[in-house]
Amino acid sequence: MTASHLLVPVPIPDRIAALIGACTPAYILQAEFDADCAAREVRRFRGPRLGVEDQADREQALSDLARANKVLAAHHPRLVVRPGSAW
Repeated sequence: MTASHLLVPVPIPDRIAALIGACTPAYILQAEFDADCAAREVRRFRGPRLGVEDQADREQALSDLARANKVLAAHHPRLVVRPGSAW
């Protein structure tokens, strides 16, 4: 029996990633890209005191992340992107 916490992440070669991407619908790849960008934006706006503009930008990024995650979760629940995850 394999414990998931003992698995070591292995980088995927570019050719294999291209093959995986070719099998994935374009709207899923776009949603994955959008979710990754939105998660980066959310992480950028961390701090105890954000200005009004920064709060609005963070809320917009959270909205974009939620929209992209809805598409990803409909395709496969494990594709969901979280702001603090490395994935």
